[in-house]
Amino acid sequence: MMEFDYSKLKNPEFFAENRIRAHSDHKYYASEEEVLEGVSSYKYNLNGLWKFHYAQNLELFIKGFEKEEYNCKTWEDIKVPAHIQMEGYDSPQYVNIQYPWDGHEEIKPGEIPVEFNPTASYVKYFNVPSNMKQNRTFISFQGVESGFAVWLNGKYIGYSEDTFTPSEFELTENLKTGENKLAVQVFKWTSSSWLEDQDFFRFSGIFRDVYLYSIPEIHVSDLKVETLLKDNYTNAELVISLKITGQTEGTAEISLSRDGTQLVNSRETIKEDMLITIPVREPKLWSAENPNLYELHLNIKDSNGNIQEVIVQKVGFRQFEMKNSIMHLNGKRIVFKGVNRHEFSCRSGRVVSEEEMLLDIITMKQNNINAIRTSHYPNSSRLYELCDEYGLYLIDETNLETHGTWQLYLSNRGSLDTIIPGDHPEWLEVLLDRVNSVYQRDKNHPAILIWSCGNESFGGVNIYKMSEKFRALDRTRLVHYEGIVNDRRYPETSDMESQMYPSVEAIKKFLAEHRDKPFICCEYTHAMGNSCGAMHKYTDLTDTDPLYQGGFIWDYIDQSILKKDRYGKEFQAFGGDFDDRPSDYNFSGNGIVYGDRTPSPKMQEVKFNYQNISIHVEKNKATIKNKSLFTNTSEYNCTVSLLKNGKLTEETVMLTNIEPLTEAVYELPIKEYETPGEYTVTVSFCLKQDTRWAQTGHEVAFGQNVYKIKEQEQPIIGTIKVIKGISNIGVKGENFEVLFSRDMGLSSYKFAGREMLKDIPRPNFWRAPTDNDNGSKMPFRYRQWKLASLYQSLQNPEGSVNTDNPKLEEKKDSAVVTYTYYLHTMPITSCNLGYEVFSDGTIEVTLSYDPVVELKDMPEFGVIMKLSADYDNLEWYGMGPEENYADRKKGARLGIYQNKVQDNMAKYLVPQECGNKTGVRYANITDHTGKGLIISGDNIEFSALPYTPHELENARHAYELPQVHYTVLRMSKMQMGIAGDDSWGSKTHDEYLLDVTKKLEFKFRMKGIV
Repeated sequence: MMEFDYSKLKNPEFFAENRIRAHSDHKYYASEEEVLEGVSSYKYNLNGLWKFHYAQNLELFIKGFEKEEYNCKTWEDIKVPAHIQMEGYDSPQYVNIQYPWDGHEEIKPGEIPVEFNPTASYVKYFNVPSNMKQNRTFISFQGVESGFAVWLNGKYIGYSEDTFTPSEFELTENLKTGENKLAVQVFKWTSSSWLEDQDFFRFSGIFRDVYLYSIPEIHVSDLKVETLLKDNYTNAELVISLKITGQTEGTAEISLSRDGTQLVNSRETIKEDMLITIPVREPKLWSAENPNLYELHLNIKDSNGNIQEVIVQKVGFRQFEMKNSIMHLNGKRIVFKGVNRHEFSCRSGRVVSEEEMLLDIITMKQNNINAIRTSHYPNSSRLYELCDEYGLYLIDETNLETHGTWQLYLSNRGSLDTIIPGDHPEWLEVLLDRVNSVYQRDKNHPAILIWSCGNESFGGVNIYKMSEKFRALDRTRLVHYEGIVNDRRYPETSDMESQMYPSVEAIKKFLAEHRDKPFICCEYTHAMGNSCGAMHKYTDLTDTDPLYQGGFIWDYIDQSILKKDRYGKEFQAFGGDFDDRPSDYNFSGNGIVYGDRTPSPKMQEVKFNYQNISIHVEKNKATIKNKSLFTNTSEYNCTVSLLKNGKLTEETVMLTNIEPLTEAVYELPIKEYETPGEYTVTVSFCLKQDTRWAQTGHEVAFGQNVYKIKEQEQPIIGTIKVIKGISNIGVKGENFEVLFSRDMGLSSYKFAGREMLKDIPRPNFWRAPTDNDNGSKMPFRYRQWKLASLYQSLQNPEGSVNTDNPKLEEKKDSAVVTYTYYLHTMPITSCNLGYEVFSDGTIEVTLSYDPVVELKDMPEFGVIMKLSADYDNLEWYGMGPEENYADRKKGARLGIYQNKVQDNMAKYLVPQECGNKTGVRYANITDHTGKGLIISGDNIEFSALPYTPHELENARHAYELPQVHYTVLRMSKMQMGIAGDDSWGSKTHDEYLLDVTKKLEFKFRMKGIV
């Protein structure tokens, strides 16, 4: 009797034993009725509660637990599917490049940890359903991390690795009548764990479905569907390949239908290997824009005409190909507007429900995302079905990443020999097996356009052979691999040039010298924390260089896990919060949606940059470019709206008829106004009818233009009273009183009898560093500006006492008090902060600074002030509705918006700069009675948050922030852009920094609201 050999766990050449060959993920049923119900009697689900024992390593598990006579019914229960780390055993660990055992045990590639290698023993007692007893029966594990052995009734069945594709074994000979005992032992780390060094939380256990399935006497064990377009993509051949198991006497009735209408049918005699070609005239083609699907219906009958099984397979007719070094779909140049997607749930790790998958798909479609890279492993089969149905292009990636093995080489501490898989022959077969597994399972999904050999595993002959394996298996798709950037010995490994995080200038330089392949960014615009600045430069490049065909944002969702703080309140935890060491901490938070799957403010920019219709709006006309490949603009409702000073004045429908990949100019059906005011013209395209992913009226694209007719500014005329006190200067009017402390600054502003200020306004040059700032060492480079913001003096600490600070200037209708603040910089510098008080209570604030060459630019140039937290309602006329910055405001639009001050706190994993608004004309900050303060200016930047930048900076989690006492206002000329080419070195682009080649001056006004 065969036994399981534990010593093989560290052998790279041992990765499967007795596992049946990989096959397509098609579903089959015993009857047409079962098809309608969506439930197959050939399948029996084993999900649910299993018996469980946890051991810290291979020496500590219960020996002989798998034996039939060993009673495991008193063991603890565990849920399947689930990670053991999410069920109270071991703990989640997040690491990016480094291996999780690094520093704990010194092992070489192929070896496995000995002291700590969580070993999970599972047992399931079950009875075989009566309808399965007469047929051959198998067990399918859809996903187990990372290696596992299986026993049934004490008999060893087999072993498998490759976490993310199915592993299946035949159980027929070892099943018995009555109760059966299924034992499974899961090893967290095997030799193959060296191949699974993805940037993700490290888990283990049975985390996808487990089920029994039986097969009838005649069974289609594998189905392959190809759609070959011809006649300039107008007609097609449907090529069907079947592998038959069991009897070969019978017939296959084949039909193709769409929307219930049968188009073609045929009847074929069963044989072991079948190849059927069916001509199809003028099929409706599949694309992300129009995901047209057909139903292939197979009735498999025995020689007596009895149905053995019924198969329904969705078919999408499409052709993906390389033409003149450019990737084409159905004859059109494609642009990938993509994201990388980890399978992740903040509640259950990589156990992702169908509802969560569907929410991802819908969110992507609603935000103009058209492609997913399954980073960095095959996802659940259901995701591929949803992408077929809803229309998303896929790069389907093999389960491979060995990033930690070549960091030594890059740092000159290792050689090419330390890199796996490299050219090491012992790793080849496991890699080819993984290629075969993902291909066989997923080959029939039209959404998949590209196979990927894996991620960040350097280069070499093994990965080249993986690519050749894909090509041998599939003539209808291309092959991707980014890692040849590091090792150019085998350039044919990838059909396209793929790079991670190059600057736009680097892409242009590369393409100027290499025109033999198209270029994509398999990862770009790193979305960690407050990020995605200057993303538009990449998307603009797709319009100017045909060889640049888009990219995939890193990444879609924050990898964060719900946890409770010490007071029982839930928060989104990241690496290190589980006492996991080593850890890469909040580097797990790179999503354009938060861990709870709600879109972050970054999504506003993504949606705009990815829209398929670009609209350049002028006062009375619009140039509209239809970037869609297959969709006329007439399929959308186009509306033109005019706002005056932020309020709707006119709205009308405009009919458009722009063919795909063309453009046209339209005169706008609205008046051009000449009366004073600010006018905003918006052209918007919205859905005409409900779709699977959005309702009628959902906006898919917009463009906006603003023009202004100036009016004569009316001066504020009236009398004020100036009181020249010993320690204070007072300015009084009819409904207000302002007090200036000679030693500190503006200390009081009472309007209608109410004190507005909780602290003295001060010049501010700092923001709470973003993740990108920390990655580019911004706090170190700009450290003097933090000190300048924290430590200011009205007396020059290195000079004589300035008795003329502040200065008072009395005018006819106003009074000006100007302070000179000396700043803690090297050399010591100064700025002037002036307040001009008018008779109606308006205060015009002016901040000025003469730049010093040695100091260069600063993160922000503005003023910070505190109000009571009772002023928690915000209305602003400016860019919105989401936060926006100098380099991330393409997707924002001018309008009047309202929210709560707390709403401006973005839910980034680590508190950081957030909530900024550009182009602000005015902002009202009021309490529940409507009283408060109005800030106004000419396109200023503004934020209202419950915390100062320094409070935000001092917290690593939201729960570490202090109780809210204030509403903190920041008004600025500009804040530096938030960057985002990457989060470990790339700085804000020069054009989005403050210009310190000339004097800086910033003005705004404030006034109380009654």
